[in-house]
Amino acid sequence: MPIYKIRGIDVEFPFEAYDCQIVYMEKVIQSLQENCNALLESPTGTGKTLCLLCASLAWRRSLGEFSTTVSEEKGCSSESQRSGSQSMERPRSHLPVIVYTSRTHSQLKQVIRELKASNYRPKMAVLGSREQMCIHDEVHLLRGRAQNNACHYLCKKRRCQHHNRVSDYMKNHPELGNEPFDIEDLVNIGRTKRVCPYYVSRDLHKMVDILFAPYNYLIDPGNRRSLTGIDWRNTVLIFDEAHNLESICADAASFELPTGYLTACISEAKQCVDLCIRKREIYQSADKESDPDNYAILKALLLKLEKRIYEVPITSKELGFTRPGHYIYEFLEELNITYETASMLILTIDDATTLLEEGNTGENVTAKETKGTVCRLESIRDILNIIFRDGGKSHAKYYRFHVQESLPSISDSSKGKMSRTLNWWCFNPGLAMEEFVRMGVRSIILTSGTLSPLDTFALELNLEFPVRLENPHVISPSQIWVGVVPSGPSSYTFNSSYRNRDSLDYKQELGNAIVNFARIVPDGLLVFFPSYYLMDQCLDCWKNMNHASSTDFKTIWERICKNKKPVIEPKQSALFQHAIEDFEAKLRDRSNSGAIFFAVCRGKVSEGLDFADHAGRAVVITGMPFSMKTDPKIRLKRDYLDQHALSQKGHSKVLTGEEWYVQQATRAVNQAVGRVIRHRHDYGAIIFCDERFTRQSHQCQMSYWLRPYVQCYNKFGDVAFGLTKFFRDKVSSSLVKPKTTDRISAFNAVEITESSDDDLICVSDQPKLQTEVQDINS
Repeated sequence: MPIYKIRGIDVEFPFEAYDCQIVYMEKVIQSLQENCNALLESPTGTGKTLCLLCASLAWRRSLGEFSTTVSEEKGCSSESQRSGSQSMERPRSHLPVIVYTSRTHSQLKQVIRELKASNYRPKMAVLGSREQMCIHDEVHLLRGRAQNNACHYLCKKRRCQHHNRVSDYMKNHPELGNEPFDIEDLVNIGRTKRVCPYYVSRDLHKMVDILFAPYNYLIDPGNRRSLTGIDWRNTVLIFDEAHNLESICADAASFELPTGYLTACISEAKQCVDLCIRKREIYQSADKESDPDNYAILKALLLKLEKRIYEVPITSKELGFTRPGHYIYEFLEELNITYETASMLILTIDDATTLLEEGNTGENVTAKETKGTVCRLESIRDILNIIFRDGGKSHAKYYRFHVQESLPSISDSSKGKMSRTLNWWCFNPGLAMEEFVRMGVRSIILTSGTLSPLDTFALELNLEFPVRLENPHVISPSQIWVGVVPSGPSSYTFNSSYRNRDSLDYKQELGNAIVNFARIVPDGLLVFFPSYYLMDQCLDCWKNMNHASSTDFKTIWERICKNKKPVIEPKQSALFQHAIEDFEAKLRDRSNSGAIFFAVCRGKVSEGLDFADHAGRAVVITGMPFSMKTDPKIRLKRDYLDQHALSQKGHSKVLTGEEWYVQQATRAVNQAVGRVIRHRHDYGAIIFCDERFTRQSHQCQMSYWLRPYVQCYNKFGDVAFGLTKFFRDKVSSSLVKPKTTDRISAFNAVEITESSDDDLICVSDQPKLQTEVQDINS
């Protein structure tokens, strides 16, 4: 295994490292050695995750041996195994802990797979939710808060045998965590040993060198407080796949309270009153938790809050009612909800949660009985914690108070009454980062394949990043074709803006262009639209409009399907896995000449899937995915940033509302583009079908590695010729050995495996590549 000396530290790497990988690891180690923050962009396919693990673990080991060594030494002593308490203590508490986070558990599973491929064996643990880890016969069937509440109740009553065995299991197995494992491995251990995987991971995290967890375990204050075994002042935080981190941070600090949900909370408060009265009648109990007056007060307050929300004057349904963030305190004070009374309300809600658990579960917990045990009052507690955070009001300057009105949902019991939503939106994602600074963490490393532009990303998080990197790709120029296509086969300009998107000429021209791309591009083709609305409008036009000028009267949709079998990204999450499997099946069907996936920027297809090799030979971006300017949250965010920029006049670095607005759209495009070119030997094309991509202001916000390859074409014929030549050259040169995807997971990048040629859609099976441009009349 090669060893590289980087900034005085020996880094073991499983392969011969590329130059960009050496540079990346150098930046990671610099950040750790200098106890400063880093913002690192490196495109997918450059081994970013493996570099990050090897560099950070090499630095950590340079400070002292991993805890696995100590655990193994203690494991040799039967006396220490019997004592248990010694092995439960982290023996090297003065050494830093690395907390490695990503967006999803499936992404963390990939990270742990990379750890297994390395030569490093730190003591590790991975955190997950009960939904992923629970093995109780009844509770594992539940979801969300119903599952959490049922688990709490059973553990408190010591009725879960899996939980009861955790302490003894941890004492007798000090070696757990010495070898890398993921959540599935831990669940298998739990089922085999009949011990709770969830609480095993909670115990194990207190004595590790590296901890793997989803973002929310750090960003959510409640989850963060549960990590009691971590000394934050001696911790390194790594956020992988951090391109959406600012929106996640802002959402975690905000809340939206619909009146329909508030009605359900009122119902629960009334239920608590009834349960208390019944409990006192049965047990003759007069304890504080069983006092119905407490819950009657809670119910009365919630009723007043509901009434007060409906009293807010809304003169414009589009604009709603907006005030500065501090208005929330004036609004609540009219209801006698202050910091002092909020603390009492929170205690009452905690008691209500317990009461509802007991009232809905009884003596024998079954899935049928606990399925509806969801305490919505807990949301009110969370809201109060956000508003009265740390007992202060200074954070309110980053917020806007907004009430909006909408038609009631079908399930709303207001009988036709307009529904309202009370929003308190945080527009400073840096609040979460400020918490980490306040906690004194050593370093924060943010990394992704799509962080550009770095300046605006750093400004959004309100954090200094002395160490920065925008890495090039490891591929050669011959492996990628990038073209901006400002007009179609009939020279009609491509522009998906609001003014143009409903134009019949535009939709027909875009369809004709995609017909040509479907003929030219072999295997898998991805087409991304700015929104579901535009995708639906285009597909409907292509499917239902016959064109009399066409010699065979075929629709555009029929012409596309002649070359590629279509799959459409569904809006419903429940249908997404089926769409992925359908796309995979159509790729493998040798009677087809490939498949085309119609999807949406910011959708599931654009975010976490890996269309490597033949699964994604080209991606078409049909426009800029700008958010609706009239959306209240977007409008207020832009206003907030513009006001902040004015207040900071004279400072060199400020982010305006328009800059943020464009940056959000560009980053979504960069994410969609990143679905292809997934490894060193991959190849593919990226096609921008919108004349706005010819502007330098948009191109400079593309990912750094992509910019050198971008070419703008004046004629569509040149695009067709260039694409045809690119794929013909790739086929004839045979530079890349074809591979196939073993499976495309809806929540995970695919694992690429070598397969026999019989399993592949061979390029030779594709229709002959066309150099001529074919319009609707062909």
